[in-house]
Amino acid sequence: MDWKPHAAALARAVVRPSSPWYQPVVDTPRHLYVPAWFTAGPEGWTRTDGPADEEAWARAAYTDQTLVTQVGPHHADRAGPRPVAGAPTSSSTLPSLVVSMLTLGELSEGHRLLDVGTGTGYSSALACARLGDSAVTTVDVDRYLTEAAADRLASIGQHPMVVTQDATEELPDEYDRIVSMVSVPRIPASWLSALRPEGRLVTTIAGTGLILTADKTDDGGATGRIEWDRAAFMQTRSGADYPPRLDALFQKIRAQEGKGVGVSPFPVLDIMQAWEVWSALTLHAPGIEHRTGIDDNGTRTSWMLHADGSWARAETMPDTRTATVHQGGPRRLYDLLDQIRWHWIENGELPVYGARVVIAPNGTTTLSRGSWTLTL
Repeated sequence: MDWKPHAAALARAVVRPSSPWYQPVVDTPRHLYVPAWFTAGPEGWTRTDGPADEEAWARAAYTDQTLVTQVGPHHADRAGPRPVAGAPTSSSTLPSLVVSMLTLGELSEGHRLLDVGTGTGYSSALACARLGDSAVTTVDVDRYLTEAAADRLASIGQHPMVVTQDATEELPDEYDRIVSMVSVPRIPASWLSALRPEGRLVTTIAGTGLILTADKTDDGGATGRIEWDRAAFMQTRSGADYPPRLDALFQKIRAQEGKGVGVSPFPVLDIMQAWEVWSALTLHAPGIEHRTGIDDNGTRTSWMLHADGSWARAETMPDTRTATVHQGGPRRLYDLLDQIRWHWIENGELPVYGARVVIAPNGTTTLSRGSWTLTL
């Protein structure tokens, strides 16, 4: 494949020519990092083999899009022609977001970088092109991912340190910058221990669209803010797959009458598309699983499920602006959602974006903005 014109076109689409990340995008053959990927369909995730159709391969690899490379424990490199089921567990993130995260890291020559979440190795390749191999360490919990990424990096002459381990555990070195391409529920204490004085970390908060940047402080903690930009990554995991979805609870309550039945003044919301509301809800009640559906009559339904047994189901009929809400379990999840939506309407915004961040040396992370404060 004559990939260089494609990489140059991708660079023009995702980064300004004046950016120090422009040339790394131009010089990096992204297609080598994604020789196969999955596409979602009605029967599951279907594998696409890149070399089988080089034109389609180039079009996919050099478009600013995320390519899912692993579903559950099934990696596209090793999958057969039959569709697989599950949730994505690794991908080649859209290049514009990778560049944005690296840019927020404020990297310069001489900095040592820890790239958290090796994935395909593309972010490490960009970092090596900018900083040099010896300045880059990349870590992932999945051995196949690290081994495949190391091979692909080596194929273009790059040899960063590639480590297979849980990134939330003790890290193998010290770094000036930690940039994470996976999300965390709070900042691991190991990151702060490994971050050098005046070091900087960049990550996203699990289950939200919030990017957190923070600079190390003299006490071993860090201070920073939630950026105004938004992004979401897969969450860190400790095994080959994420914990199973709450399918049993969903089947139990899918059409069940709730112990608490009420009417919301708001129509059903696709929470996952309302980033500000979704992020605020996750901060206040982490771990909620969201599902939505529309029946043949046009009734919109949303379900909220939690591992503690709490659940909610809301339905908005066609041509109505309210929702009938059924709730059960120890907490009233939909009441919390409505409180957040009222705050949004009454104040014109939620306090999550732009919030100040204070991180203690043990990783305890507190967000605040105005009179609002919350500890993860």
